[in-house]
Amino acid sequence: MAAPAVLWRRIRGPGLLALLARLCDRDRGGRTPLFLLAPLVAPSVPPATTQRPTLGCVCPRGAHRFQWVGNLVPEFGISGSSVKILSSPAEFYQIMKSQAKTAKTRITMASLYLGTGVLEQELVDCIEETLQRTDRPDLHVSVLLDYTRGSRGKKNSRTMLLPLLRRYPDRVRVSLFHTPNLRGLLRLLAPERFNETIGLQHMKIYLFDDNVILSGANLSDSYFTNRQDRYILLQGCSEMADFFDELVAAVGDVSLQLEPDDTIHVEEGMEHPYEGDKAKYCEAAKNRVMNVIETARHKQCELHSASFQSREPTGATEAADTWVYPLIQMKPFGIQIDELVTETLLTEAERGDQLHLTTGYFNLTQGYMDLVLGTRADYNILLASPEVNGFFGAKGIAGAIPAAYVHIEHQFYNEVCRQGQRLRVQLREYFRDQWTFHAKGLWLYPAGKNMPCLTLIGSPNFGYRSVHRDLEAQIALVTENKDLQRQLHQEQQHLYERSADVTPETFRHPSRYVKLWVKLVTPLIKNFF
Repeated sequence: MAAPAVLWRRIRGPGLLALLARLCDRDRGGRTPLFLLAPLVAPSVPPATTQRPTLGCVCPRGAHRFQWVGNLVPEFGISGSSVKILSSPAEFYQIMKSQAKTAKTRITMASLYLGTGVLEQELVDCIEETLQRTDRPDLHVSVLLDYTRGSRGKKNSRTMLLPLLRRYPDRVRVSLFHTPNLRGLLRLLAPERFNETIGLQHMKIYLFDDNVILSGANLSDSYFTNRQDRYILLQGCSEMADFFDELVAAVGDVSLQLEPDDTIHVEEGMEHPYEGDKAKYCEAAKNRVMNVIETARHKQCELHSASFQSREPTGATEAADTWVYPLIQMKPFGIQIDELVTETLLTEAERGDQLHLTTGYFNLTQGYMDLVLGTRADYNILLASPEVNGFFGAKGIAGAIPAAYVHIEHQFYNEVCRQGQRLRVQLREYFRDQWTFHAKGLWLYPAGKNMPCLTLIGSPNFGYRSVHRDLEAQIALVTENKDLQRQLHQEQQHLYERSADVTPETFRHPSRYVKLWVKLVTPLIKNFF
């Protein structure tokens, strides 16, 4: 077993550095192309436990085939009438502003970053106007962003939020998550953008009082105008809102706190994420997050049991016909619930089930890829054409990322064909002129049914980064509500109608040409984008 390790040390030596330097010497973006290798020398991600949480809750729940998810995470039973599927960036933006204007007690937002344009400023202004209202003295605002992405450039997410912090220091909290894997010499040398490959805060949770929006969209102008994503609004769900509020607070507690003078500090008693002991920091972070999950799970079990014994709904005006399960993935802390549930869903999907899976960045983990190719259900996978990839037209090395995705897509397509799975596993490419594509998630249609009964929606992309490097959150929503099923079906149809089948001809088109150096480099860096 020593031979592979020795070989890898040799491969990572000066020879590879020199080779990639020559391959990348056409970078005209002014950055040192060797920093493309920053991920290769990053600290390895600590192994996460594969042990399931204690399955201690045995209580009656909704009569559906996905009840087992409630043994891992809290199950929130709600009425499907309280759920609204949003369809466009413009609708998402308008809902965000209107919710911010009407919030009375809390505004909690978790995102990768907040943009610096006019639309983003309007959103911040809506929050400030609400804070200024004399009839909202108890309103508190909590914002969780990623440190590296939120600090990029002179004008950035931090500078956008500093006025709120200065005017309302007791009512506004801005937390900046810094991955514990970016530290030491790597942190010192890696420039902006490249340091973001190591790990990020990637959750997208937008909460206003008892209303929650789960999405894959960030708080930036393109996500409000012409960058297609998915969005779900859950209204009047107080217990679920409490859970996500506490989840964001838990991650915020282990993050860096932004001060009104633009300095940062660590919460008292917390280990520093990149200067302190890494193992202690990760353990403390895991304990905080898992405490939120387990406390909510046990509370929901008790409520379900009480409801069953009394034969009455638990405080809801309408009986539950929809069940929501929050799925959290934070592998740097050893939390891999989303991965476990996703793999189980793919494994247990029955013959005849149809799974529509979409991602803006098609780069499935080997585990997910094996399950798609090796299980019984039918798959229809929607991915971005190169022209709607968010990196299309970028300068320097980043401009080659769409070609890298084409290469990954082509390899997967060839494997589908090699295994004779083309009828069962189909690929489609999304295209819309002057738009980009960022939607991700899954819809499950049971065998013989023309409406989905389950969807996954949130921040994960089903790729290596989502599973191993970033902090992610999504929900599994299971519903028996016919109107909500129609909403989900229409959402899926709306996205897929702007797509075309992937065939052998697709990869012969000039836009799918992949340069040799991109093919050589992609296997080395595919786990970092």
